[in-house]
Amino acid sequence: MIKKRHITVAKGDGIGPEIMDATLKILEFSGAEIEPEFIDIGEKVYLSGETSGISEEAWESLRRTKVFLKAPITTPQGGGFKSLNVTIRKTLGLYANIRPNISYDPFVKTKHPNVDLVIVRENEEDLYAGIEHQQTPEVVQCLKLITRPGSEKIIRYAFEYAVKNNRKKVTCFSKDNIMKLTDGLFHKVFNEISKEYPQVETEHWIIDIGIAKIADTPQDFDVIVMPNLYGDIASDVAAQITGSVGLAGSANIGDHVAMFEAIHGSAPDIAGKGIANPSGLIHGAIMMLVHIGQPEVATKIHNAWLKTLEDGIFTGDIAKGGASVGTMEFAEAIIQRLGQQPSTFAPVIYKEIKEGEEVKLEFAPQAKDRVKTDVVQELDGVDVFVLNNTLTSNELGEALKKVAGPEFELVVITNRGVKVYPNGFPETFTTDHWRCRFQLTSNATKNNKDIINLLQRVDEAGINCIKTENLYKFNGERGYSLGQGQ
Repeated sequence: MIKKRHITVAKGDGIGPEIMDATLKILEFSGAEIEPEFIDIGEKVYLSGETSGISEEAWESLRRTKVFLKAPITTPQGGGFKSLNVTIRKTLGLYANIRPNISYDPFVKTKHPNVDLVIVRENEEDLYAGIEHQQTPEVVQCLKLITRPGSEKIIRYAFEYAVKNNRKKVTCFSKDNIMKLTDGLFHKVFNEISKEYPQVETEHWIIDIGIAKIADTPQDFDVIVMPNLYGDIASDVAAQITGSVGLAGSANIGDHVAMFEAIHGSAPDIAGKGIANPSGLIHGAIMMLVHIGQPEVATKIHNAWLKTLEDGIFTGDIAKGGASVGTMEFAEAIIQRLGQQPSTFAPVIYKEIKEGEEVKLEFAPQAKDRVKTDVVQELDGVDVFVLNNTLTSNELGEALKKVAGPEFELVVITNRGVKVYPNGFPETFTTDHWRCRFQLTSNATKNNKDIINLLQRVDEAGINCIKTENLYKFNGERGYSLGQGQ
């Protein structure tokens, strides 16, 4: 007798309990060898005083079972509540978000009947690091973090996924024509790693036209890899053009733990009505079954789901005004068709993932344990950010020139990224947040003491410094963007 695999299950909020009950019923009747452990997460936990939305007991279950089937959850508005999805992904190192997008024409209406693309989304960094500050009464900032190891992990995963799933092309999306360092690093790493996979066709698109192409000619893509925020947006676009966001499942893969879910939210407006489409979570569960070594069950469920569509049985979001069934009725229709094959769609066959075939790329989680490369890091200057709502651009520039001292030269002042000193335009709209770039001169010792002395002089001049950002060169290459006019 096969030993049942323990998995952690959360029914979530909104429509979550309804679609999870439907999914679990299908898993039960399909013969899935699983033993669910139920945990509470989401709105109820948030409102109990746990700002992360998850308890210590729930963390213990996740770390022990290492497999998580999760329904959508609701994050209360305001109150400093953190996104639980982001917390789980980052805490457990679930760096790869895999989102398949397939058209089910002619049974699910779509203008794009030939879509079969997979979006591989980086899951841990980018703007989703969630590092935000209000720096002045008028200005807030969000830090965009792109790392070399984070980029290497997700890009290599995309190529390995393509090879192991007989995919022919991997496309990279970025915005490195504007964000030359952050998105530039992601694109650079993509180019480096692509050379190791000469059998795979590669291409790069700027994110805005790339997403436009997904909406217009999605059949041109196969596997697409991109940073976190772009991937979140692009995968919803891709899912919607296939017929409905409600159809798409998602896998979140790490070195040790994996989470499976629908890509849609908790839809509280239809909660309790029994009309939600469970298909997204069903597809998440299918991906889970393949992951835990039960491909035969995954095959049985997927083909029964396809047969259900062929037989014209739809929930309301797919029927779009036509005859429809409720959440549990849809699940029961799938159960009735377990063991049957679709006739219009090609039957799905999931194969057992043998040892060595699974896409698994382990990176040491601690920086000190990873292989080091010799990099010479040299201080080159400092950006001093100041709060100023009393001086004009020229007045601020002249005041800062006087305190630059022999170690620094004030080379430019920008406001929201636009040069305002020297030789700024009076038409430029400014806020109270100013970036003042000081470049080190030959008289400097090129260490932090120079910066400390500069800040002392800035303070004595009555100018309010709100933050600094050191400027470095790495192996002689500039590690910061040039200010306009430099």
